[in-house]
Amino acid sequence: MFEQAFRNIDDVLRKEAGCTTELDYTEQTSWLLFLKYLDGLEDDRATVAQLDGKKYEYLLAKKYRWAIWAAPKGKDGKLDHNKALSGPDFIEFVDDELFPYLQKFKQKSDNPNTLEYKIGEIFGEIKNRISSGYNLREIIDHIDELRFRSQKEKHELSHLYEAKIHNMGNAGRNGGEYYTPRPLIRAMIEVVAPKIGETIYDGACGSAGFLCEAFEYLKSQVKRTKDMDTLQHRTFFGCEKKSLAYVIGIMNMILHGIEAPNILHANTLADHSDDIGDKEKRDIVLANPPFGGHERKEVQKNFRIRTGETAYLFLQHFIRVLKAGGRGAIVIKNTFLSSTDNASVALRSLLLENCNLITVLDCPSGTFQGAGVKTVVIFFAKGAPTRKVWYYQLDPGRSLGKTNPLNDEDLVEFVKLQKKCANSRKSWSVEVNGGDRESIDLSVKNPIGEVKKVRRTPKEIMAEIELLDTSEAKAVRAVRELL
Repeated sequence: MFEQAFRNIDDVLRKEAGCTTELDYTEQTSWLLFLKYLDGLEDDRATVAQLDGKKYEYLLAKKYRWAIWAAPKGKDGKLDHNKALSGPDFIEFVDDELFPYLQKFKQKSDNPNTLEYKIGEIFGEIKNRISSGYNLREIIDHIDELRFRSQKEKHELSHLYEAKIHNMGNAGRNGGEYYTPRPLIRAMIEVVAPKIGETIYDGACGSAGFLCEAFEYLKSQVKRTKDMDTLQHRTFFGCEKKSLAYVIGIMNMILHGIEAPNILHANTLADHSDDIGDKEKRDIVLANPPFGGHERKEVQKNFRIRTGETAYLFLQHFIRVLKAGGRGAIVIKNTFLSSTDNASVALRSLLLENCNLITVLDCPSGTFQGAGVKTVVIFFAKGAPTRKVWYYQLDPGRSLGKTNPLNDEDLVEFVKLQKKCANSRKSWSVEVNGGDRESIDLSVKNPIGEVKKVRRTPKEIMAEIELLDTSEAKAVRAVRELL
């Protein structure tokens, strides 16, 4: 049911001139799904309040609730066509009344972690790109058919929503930046092994893949009501700069079962790294920060190692935001391990001196669809300098690409060997001496896979030249005979 509904919605959106890619389809589906979800959440809260003998105050005024403006029903439970808006009047209501009303919610709440604030944030940044009221009516009718009140329904819908995010990686307009392969995320989480009670942070959360997968991982540890309350409200923290990614991340976490996600809509790098207080520090950082970007001079001033490379600034931020003993797993360009520019050298030294760089996972080409750069994942713990680094060279035995992506099975050996940092054909350890920290080259060099250089004597070299000359002479004679 869900899959067919999503296809039908995309088919209608393709008719819209303002919707041309998967990014647009996901954006427009997201704000409508959010309002549908919000209507169900409010009804559930009202029911609980009634059972407790209390009265529930709805967040939305009656006129702006889904069941009134989007899908008014008759006594038979079917759409009341006399009340249901359509055509130009529908678009006029959405653009001139609904969106302005929802945007004001941000002003009503000064707490960014409240649902009210997030309503205002979402509708203050996103735009309705549907220009035909008839198309909007058709899309809403499809969305209204969806039911995601039960955990089973939410689980199924979350998988389909993840598929839409995945498809955005192939959509152009930098769609790939919203998607990190979920098998890689799950392997990173398994290595870091979070526990209930620990805080998890992603300061460049995009579609919130790391936070959603960490939630799925931790759900198996829930034994008490208190544990789920901890996961819902005091475990996951994120920040996202771009409007579309912020909206998608919020919706993705909601569909995975986190009712009021603690994601801020802001530039993580805009705050001075030295201003991070103890209350803002986290136990675990999981992230795939954007690389290749270039931050302005005023942003660079917030960091001790000044560089325009966005990923390098994020890495400094992540090291700073971790508590003593905290763990990090970060995706970064493999050139970070060996580049000789001042920022790279200084940042490697900072990492090795302040953290124990435990593992470097070398990812093969094609791991990230549409990305033309090689990446590694660095796993580290804050609080003690690095003495030894364990490397693993991921080799699925096939070329990775859009039709042949990374899967969970590809990472099973890595996760197993990493627990003991065991050496194998694909893994090895490198000692890191204190005096080498500033100049050390951490690049991936598999000692088992390297081709040994064979030294030859002058006599052997001359014999080979003579053999080549003889072979060439024979070839010339053969050609002359043919002529």
